[in-house]
Amino acid sequence: MTLKEAAQVYVDLIRLEESLAPDQHQARQEVSALRSKYHDLFAEALRTAGISCADRFEATTRAFELVSEERRPADSV
Repeated sequence: MTLKEAAQVYVDLIRLEESLAPDQHQARQEVSALRSKYHDLFAEALRTAGISCADRFEATTRAFELVSEERRPADSV
């Protein structure tokens, strides 16, 4: 899995978790477990690419940055 693919899945899981109603406990637990797994995969992809992150929050910020870069039109860069 590439760095951008891992970032996209991780960001999608964060957004999915945020969209779940508070009373959807089972779904929240399952999405949280997946989010944690993909965070680890993304963090490993960052290390492999030689990119260091101080903590989980910095890694999350980098994931959102990668995903937003991918969605920008090429002529606006």
